[in-house]
Amino acid sequence: MPQLDDILYPEIEPFDEGMLLAGDGNRLHYEQCGNPDGKPVVFLHGGPGAGVSTWHRRFFDPDRYRIVLFDQRGCGRSLPHVSDPHADLRHNTTWHLVADIELLRRNLGIAKWQVFGGSWGSALALAYAETHPDAVTEIVLRGIFTLRRHELEWFYEGGASALFPDEWERFVAPIPVLERSHMIEAYHRRLSDPDPAVHVPAAVAWSQWEAATLSLHPDPDRVAEAGDPRHATAFARIENHFFMHDGWFRPEQLLEDAAVLRRRGIPGVVVQGRYDVCTPIMTAWDLHRAWPEAEFVIVPDAGHAASEPGIARALREATDRFAD
Repeated sequence: MPQLDDILYPEIEPFDEGMLLAGDGNRLHYEQCGNPDGKPVVFLHGGPGAGVSTWHRRFFDPDRYRIVLFDQRGCGRSLPHVSDPHADLRHNTTWHLVADIELLRRNLGIAKWQVFGGSWGSALALAYAETHPDAVTEIVLRGIFTLRRHELEWFYEGGASALFPDEWERFVAPIPVLERSHMIEAYHRRLSDPDPAVHVPAAVAWSQWEAATLSLHPDPDRVAEAGDPRHATAFARIENHFFMHDGWFRPEQLLEDAAVLRRRGIPGVVVQGRYDVCTPIMTAWDLHRAWPEAEFVIVPDAGHAASEPGIARALREATDRFAD
């Protein structure tokens, strides 16, 4: 089986880094890699709350792309970090993030850019492109997620337990039996508790549930990394906060507003693993029906993770095609 290093571009270092003052006391860490004169692209990480990793730079040809990555509010190297017991999430919503992306574009002097996002990043990419279509050249998406109620209930209220009963048992363990009919709400109470003895174990269980189900084949290293208390606390708190509010979307909003992309003729590629448990293919199919002009790529032997060879290859092929 091909390895990730055989598919993606070589590792690179940023030519520029900084902190964007985004308002509400937030400072967002961003970096630029590749060719300063290349085609601009912005990478939108998942979660929400996962932050960027160095390997995310490698989906793009560094000779042809000006690659912009940033950590969304409250996570990664952005400040304040939501692992703080008294973190305030009132100013961390989808629409704050959409405004942050546009602020970053303007501050970097970029007229238009490609938007690349996976998982939660696919929802954020759609929200941004549908709000600011004049700023978007193309869209590349993976593992489609639109935060509709049935998507959240599938993964966090028991549907996915049919495929991962062992991991589900570990996920529900911190929650008393009488509260398990509303897992997102039950976790919200614990993740909001300022006592680390309460919120850290809940955050680790939440984060490791997702990590254990991301790929077609189990990855123990990914699950272990998800247990880091600081990362897990920010990740779980931000995700749960967004899910409690359905992403601040009206029902079906991202699918209905895909009509904007159609009218503007914005090219797109949608990559979806056939056996994605976190964001099942049903949502990608709904987007395909709403936006049939975008190329729809089903990877037959993959789950959710962008690191799976078939998904990584399809994403690189998309960025290569759009590079010129």
